[in-house]
Order: sequence, then structure tokens, then C-alpha cells
Amino acid sequence: MSDQRDQFSDVVRAMRASDAVDRSMEAAVAGAVDLIPNVRHAAVSMVRRGKKVETVAATDDLVRRGDALQYELEDGPCLQSIWEEETVQSDDLGQEHRWPLWSPRAAQELGVRSMLCLQLFVSGDTIGCLNLYSREPDAFDSHDRTAAHALAAHIAVALSAARKIENLESAVVNRTLIGQAQGMLMQRYEMDAAAAFAVLKRVSQTENRRLHEVAKELVKRGVGSDSLG
Repeated sequence: MSDQRDQFSDVVRAMRASDAVDRSMEAAVAGAVDLIPNVRHAAVSMVRRGKKVETVAATDDLVRRGDALQYELEDGPCLQSIWEEETVQSDDLGQEHRWPLWSPRAAQELGVRSMLCLQLFVSGDTIGCLNLYSREPDAFDSHDRTAAHALAAHIAVALSAARKIENLESAVVNRTLIGQAQGMLMQRYEMDAAAAFAVLKRVSQTENRRLHEVAKELVKRGVGSDSLG
């Protein structure tokens, strides 16, 4: 038991050691295979803007193919876990009827027999899913589910933290671009900072584009007669 606790601690530390979402989740899926005896393949799916779901980390190609097939068919346990239920389990995909499009292909083409999918959320905000695959039927018991739930809770926290850091870094870059664009307008048209910002904001609203996108284009193209639309 102490060895498993040590392994669990190692996995959690590995996830928290990286500020990047992809690297943190790679540590998570590797940890799932190491920690949960009957897990042979693992992946983390993440909800992006526009409710698009994509796999951000996977232990191998089989999992990526299994996940991609769910997204393509819009059918499968991962999607059900994300949008409808916290935990979804199938003990034999060869006999599964809940996902009539995905299950037979997963069983026949990929050789997957058991699935355990756990919703990843922080404060009720769904952000993804931990997908656990096995080629054996009836692979996951109550001990596996308990360990998977504990790991999923840590993954959700690590994912949320990494997302916040990435958002902060993106915000810094965007503010820098806007500042550069303001400076270019101030120099070219002899206006103050408030007036330069007002120009950028007007173009952003007129063209229905984000402010930082307008600034990025101006910095790239330079200030000219057609730089601002």
C-alpha cells in the first residue's frame, strides 16, 4: 500500500512540475497506466472553445485512434462522460449497445473491450475526461475505479492550474502587442496613448475582431494608409 501511495505522489508531483498543459497531461496518462493495474492505455480529452473535444495526451496510437473515432462519430463513452455523466464504464464493448456507432468498431478494429471514462471538472466546470482503455473484458473493478477517481481529481486540478498559467502568459503577450501598436500609432500620427487605443478599439469593433488581433496585424504590417482597414 505504501508503494502505491509513493507512486501516486510521484505522479502528482510530475503533473505539477510542468506549467504546460500538454506536458502535465502526458505525465497524467503515463501515471494512469503505472498506477491502475488493469489500465493498458490512457488518454486525456479536453473541451476547447466552441465545445470542440480533442485529445491532448495519450499513451499510444491505439488510444488516439479510439478517441478520434468518438469525435468523428459523435458517439462513445468519453463524450457521454463529458456531457452527460461523471463516470461511464463498459465491461464489454463487444456487447455494448449504448454507443451503436462507436462500440462495434472499437471492439473489432482496435481490439478494445473495456472502457472507464471519468469527467474532469473543477468547481462544477467540466473541462475534459480521463479515458482508460483495456483489451480485456471486465477489466475494471471497484479498486480500479477508486484509484481512477483519485487520479482524475488531481488531473483536473493540474489541468485547471496549467490553463490559468497559459491564459496569463497569453494575456501578457496580447498586452505587449497592443502596447507596441499604440506606440506605432502615437509616433506616426502624433497622438497620445488614449487616442491610439481608441483607434485600435474602433477598428476592433468595426471589423468584429479581437483587439489583440488588430494590434498583431498592425505590428506585423506596419503603419500605413491601409494598415487599419
